[in-house]
Amino acid sequence: MSNHRPNYLAGFGSLVWLFLVGLPLYAMLVATLQSRTGYAENGPLSLPDSPTFDNYLRILQDPGSGFGRYFLNTALVTVCVVGLVLLLVPPLCYAIVRSRSRTTHTIFRLFLLGLAIPSQAVIVPMFYVISKAGLYDNLVGVVLPTAAFAMPVCALILTGVMRDITPDLYEAMTVDGASPSRVFFRLVLPLSRSGLSTIVVYSALQAWNGFLFPLVLTQSEETKVITLGLYDFQTEHGVDIPGLLTAVVLSLLPILLVYLCARRALVQGLMGVGGK
Repeated sequence: MSNHRPNYLAGFGSLVWLFLVGLPLYAMLVATLQSRTGYAENGPLSLPDSPTFDNYLRILQDPGSGFGRYFLNTALVTVCVVGLVLLLVPPLCYAIVRSRSRTTHTIFRLFLLGLAIPSQAVIVPMFYVISKAGLYDNLVGVVLPTAAFAMPVCALILTGVMRDITPDLYEAMTVDGASPSRVFFRLVLPLSRSGLSTIVVYSALQAWNGFLFPLVLTQSEETKVITLGLYDFQTEHGVDIPGLLTAVVLSLLPILLVYLCARRALVQGLMGVGGK
């Protein structure tokens, strides 16, 4: 027989946490199903008398909303940031894990100093550099700093995952005459899928939810991303709250799908951050 007693305190705490998390989500979803007038009359927590999907249709079909352009710009920035991270971080981590040079490990420690530098602290010199490079008001000028600030965390995660690969596997492939590049592509990358999934989700989140770099480094409507486009629902006459929250829900769906597809590998990758 089991001697475990139910933990009522933990259960109560879980219910409180569920309420605190679920209430804002409920208010957001309910608002998207109401008209602007109905939302003002019924309040944020009441169920709509006649639910409608007009907010979704209006945002998706109305060219004046600009949501489609903002969505494409955000998707382009996200894909480019993830591509840069996947191109640069895995070879870097492989070199760090396999190298026994003090210089390499010193460079890695200096690279990780990026974890301690907030983007807000360097936004002024970043603006100067991007402007001098001719990338101001260009999506490339958003992609490069976003990828740069995502790389230290990604390197830390992937290095911990690669260190979990046993040295015997490296030695076995070396004895078989495999070159370092062959070891990297045939052994390291397949066994690092959890870490790769983790850095894909992390870098995608950083790019998709980025606000500071697009705000400072872009200006025109053609280069706006979703986080800036949400301001279009606020006018001098008020805020279109149902339309704003509908745009928020639509902007959440892609990154939510990415997380759902990679959640198992994401957890495994985060568990390997500490390495051995």
